Amino acid sequence: MDALSTEPWRDAGRPAGERAEALLAEMTLEEKVAQLGSVWLNPPAAASEAAAEGAVRPDVPATGRETAAGNVAPLQDLFTRDDADLDERIRDGVGHLTRVFGTGPVSPAEGAAALRRLQERVVAANRFGIPAIAHEECLTGFATYGATAYPTPLAWAAAFDPALVERMARAIGDDLRSVGVHQGLSPVLDVVRDHRWGRVEETLGEDPYLVGQLGAAYVRGLEGAGIIATLKHFAGYAASRAGRNHAPVSIGPREMADVILPPFETAIREGGARSVMNSYTDVDGVPAGANPDLLRRVLRDRWGFDGTVVADYWAVPFLATTHRVAEDEAHAGATALRAGIDVELPDTVCYGARLVEQVRTGRVEERLVDEAVRRVLRQKIELGLLDDAPLVPEDADAADLDSPRNRGLARAVAERSVVLLSNPAGILPLDAGTTARIAVIGPCADDPRTLLGCYAFPNHVLDRFPGHGMGLPVATIRESLASEFPGADLGYARGAEVSGDDTSGIAGAAALAAGSDLVLLFAGDRAGLFGNGTSGEGCDAADLRLPGVQPELAEAVLATGTPVVLVVVSGRPYALGAYQDKVAAAVQAFFPGVEGGSAVAGVLSGRVNPSGRLPVQVPASPSVNPSTYLQAPLGLRTDGVSALDPTPAFPFGHGLSYTTVRYGALTVSAPACPTDGVVQARVTVGNTGDRHVEEVVQLYASDPVAQVTRPVAQLVGFARVALEPGRTAEVVFEVPADAFSYTGPDLRRIVEPGVIELTAGPSAADRPLRAEVRLTGETVVLGADRRLTTLVHLAEGTR
Repeated sequence: MDALSTEPWRDAGRPAGERAEALLAEMTLEEKVAQLGSVWLNPPAAASEAAAEGAVRPDVPATGRETAAGNVAPLQDLFTRDDADLDERIRDGVGHLTRVFGTGPVSPAEGAAALRRLQERVVAANRFGIPAIAHEECLTGFATYGATAYPTPLAWAAAFDPALVERMARAIGDDLRSVGVHQGLSPVLDVVRDHRWGRVEETLGEDPYLVGQLGAAYVRGLEGAGIIATLKHFAGYAASRAGRNHAPVSIGPREMADVILPPFETAIREGGARSVMNSYTDVDGVPAGANPDLLRRVLRDRWGFDGTVVADYWAVPFLATTHRVAEDEAHAGATALRAGIDVELPDTVCYGARLVEQVRTGRVEERLVDEAVRRVLRQKIELGLLDDAPLVPEDADAADLDSPRNRGLARAVAERSVVLLSNPAGILPLDAGTTARIAVIGPCADDPRTLLGCYAFPNHVLDRFPGHGMGLPVATIRESLASEFPGADLGYARGAEVSGDDTSGIAGAAALAAGSDLVLLFAGDRAGLFGNGTSGEGCDAADLRLPGVQPELAEAVLATGTPVVLVVVSGRPYALGAYQDKVAAAVQAFFPGVEGGSAVAGVLSGRVNPSGRLPVQVPASPSVNPSTYLQAPLGLRTDGVSALDPTPAFPFGHGLSYTTVRYGALTVSAPACPTDGVVQARVTVGNTGDRHVEEVVQLYASDPVAQVTRPVAQLVGFARVALEPGRTAEVVFEVPADAFSYTGPDLRRIVEPGVIELTAGPSAADRPLRAEVRLTGETVVLGADRRLTTLVHLAEGTR
């Protein structure tokens, strides 16, 4: 038995907490603080420059990064050269290694080799041989060169399918684990409050129940693969003023408690998430990264979270440079640790030596360091990093990150996410054998990048590495249409770019449309970062018009009189009221990923019966932004009170199919239910058409009289139900009375006696079925054990 095997922290037979405690007791202050830091070998700039410029992306030269001497190191040498600076940075250990795979276009073999060498250096550098946690982005799949780029989260939400999201996340986690990665920075659980915000595409929509259920499903998949899931961005990020990235948030404690926080609570308690990332923003003047009420009292004391809180990239120095609640980097580090941030990412700027000095001078209590280190060490032990297994799997070089399994899941999510918005004359589906002259027009028709989100590697990183292409095969919509309609005469005109003011291509596109039997117009977004796209991080919109000159393109094509099918491929919902009565049909696809071209073409041909539903409403007006369907009565149309009509063009939950579905009945098991009980609601739904359909049955609750204003309707349950022609299903919802709770005037969450209206139907605005239940008994004050999920199943004997 070697010496290491006698050390208690190396004893795999002991509990992880006991092993972590034993190791912590042997560490110096410098060694402990080192576990709270991180290393990014290819950062955007020096930390102070990054903070000053807001450069929070991996913006590196195409050929490598400059060394201290000013020379450019080739990309392949980044992790192999003798880096004295790195040796100094890891001398006492390090908590995290940042994006070894995700910073440049390295193959799985190159990335695995680099990570293996880095881990060897980390282990050799510190006296306990403690490796680092390797983390990567995984919002739309493993964000690395050649890995499958799945649909964006807003598309997962449109699928309304937690089981499928969980399977997708498991596949993503398996890929991460196969090459030695331990932590994924996903999912995003921000509830959309303003569609102009650039990161709408990264979210799971505007309803906290939907966000929580799908977020928990994603977490279960990732954690099931042995990957630490990281919930982002805690909390309030998506509620920024005017939809501007990093802007302050002006919401009250009730909106925070009832809308913003529940998805995080659900993903922790029912998903098992082991990490949380703070939000960049401030709420009512207090930055999230400096808010102990949020990071300690809510997250840990109330919810019992015992995982790690990691900083969003550069969020700790931002406390000094942008929020100005700390006088310098040292004080920013002290403020962040006191607030509850355990690990500074993506590089050590404010922790490290600066934090050691803060402790030595008595400005920070060492017990706070110990608390954070204890959590980091326990996770490293849980990950097996102090055991004898290889730190990077021996077969990592051969990992297939774009496997048939991945493609099949990407295809399934894409196909279930496409939303048929309107089809008044039944022009869709098109006959796959058609010989018609079809004009394929628009900037999203023949550009593969318009299918992918901003955190997909081709859009997130490869723009800064010319010559590397997409890194994986992605068929455009135009290419997919050629396969879907082999006999059709497909003409093509781009017509306009996604953004910009060049109108020179519009006349040619209109001419093509005029000479065709049908127009397929593909409008929308191209994702990017910080203004380098029309959707994505830092790509906020002034209003909700289609970007650039696409409105002019649409009007010119519509003016020809040729029937137009409008397909919007985007990261946010755009205002479609101007086209609603002019187009022959409308389709919405939220960045559907590498298999998105085929999915869209399949919906147009009818090979895929559309079953996607809107996780965000589609506005009618580009300037009247109703933000969300979760409105109290004064937030809805109020004739005579305001001249502005916030009614959306298409409501939350809306989506059509190529068959007809009838909602038959909504019944409750009893007319009354205790305030601490469960309401059983049964919804009967039948397929009255002639083809298979997957109907998303939605159950909403309304509280007609409460102590505070309540939404007119709020989702409390949903189910995706497969129905063959002529078949009927009875969907049973077991709704806990806790689902009717809200935060009262005294800021306690309560369930009070009174009437609750339950409604069911295919969207928030189409709820034909209605039932009432009376809650009886005393008002209940809920705690951390409140029930968060409505259980759903099909009744026995469903036909």
